[in-house]
Amino acid sequence: MAAAEDGDGRLEEYLADPANGALDLTTAVARCTEALGLQHSAVYLADIQQRRLVPLADAASPLLVDDSLAGWTYRTQSLRVEESESGGMTAWVPLMDGAERLGVLAVHSASLTPAVLRRGKTLAALLAMMITSTRAYQDSFVRLTRTEPMRLPAEMLRAFLPPRTIGTAHVVSTAVLEPAYELGGDAFDHSLTETTLHATVLDAMGHNLASGLTTAVSLAASRNARRAGADLPDLVQSVDDALAQWLPDQFCTGVLAQLDLASGVLRWCNCGHPTPLLIRDMRPDVDAMRREPEPPMGLPSRLAGLKRRTHEIALKPGDRVLMYSDGVTEARAVDGVEFGLAQFADYIIRATAAGELAPETLRRLIHSILDSSGSRLRDDATILMFEWSSPAR
Repeated sequence: MAAAEDGDGRLEEYLADPANGALDLTTAVARCTEALGLQHSAVYLADIQQRRLVPLADAASPLLVDDSLAGWTYRTQSLRVEESESGGMTAWVPLMDGAERLGVLAVHSASLTPAVLRRGKTLAALLAMMITSTRAYQDSFVRLTRTEPMRLPAEMLRAFLPPRTIGTAHVVSTAVLEPAYELGGDAFDHSLTETTLHATVLDAMGHNLASGLTTAVSLAASRNARRAGADLPDLVQSVDDALAQWLPDQFCTGVLAQLDLASGVLRWCNCGHPTPLLIRDMRPDVDAMRREPEPPMGLPSRLAGLKRRTHEIALKPGDRVLMYSDGVTEARAVDGVEFGLAQFADYIIRATAAGELAPETLRRLIHSILDSSGSRLRDDATILMFEWSSPAR
């Protein structure tokens, strides 16, 4: 107990020293590890496609998410322990920023006592905050998690995207977007307030820089309206107005939704986009959210007097809603067969029945689509899935 208290005291001293705030992350990891009295630790970050765990330090080799104990920790968000090749033990601890998976932390020690495991979890929580606060402006993180050059439209859109996963005790929303390095006009957005989950999937006309600009303007307009407290029809109108003003020759399809966390009431507007899919009691309900779609955003500038309509449905605890672009269902295997909505829904249901976490379900699903298509998609493929688990009080 005395040793643990000593380690906690040294960590307090480290955090209280303002000079440590300017340290590069590699040095900070080493000093925090020492301050906690741990023998050694190593950070592994997930690459942009979540296939590999890439070490922060050059001395180690990348690990496969689908074929390593570290990957098991990442996939299940749970602690795993193994014997170290150099002697002693290694604990693999998830690196989580709220609901977002960043990677894993390896904690090496001669023996893994309860105190060592507790300090390892403390270190992981601290490092996750450090990574989140610095990765937006440190290009070393970007280079580390990319395996190939990124095209300009994809670079622009990636800068606008929120974390892949957000959530509370009552709701989780998670998304994936491919092809990672060659995006054209697809994007997703989600955010939380104390009362509401906001979720959006967009698909701009074309597959070039103009498409990316259209999506970027649409994202900015919807966020600006949302943060000003606009109701859903006014929010959609804000996107219409922005596109009409700045990109009058472009348009964008999309689904914009708002979920009341207390009641489970879901409101949405579908602007020329594929119908969202409701999964309830392990069964897909393809008609639950089928309504006559609105015209794509940007086109109403040519259709005077059009008023956007919103729709409403009451969710039940445990319901999952999938919003997606047509690049998902129209993806084709190497034999030319489309992936299709039925196969898409079946995959989600099987993963749910197996108890798989929502972020892991989408990671494996998008990899299945990519791998069956020979790693080439005909169009951008975006999936956003949210699950309402219980009413917020």
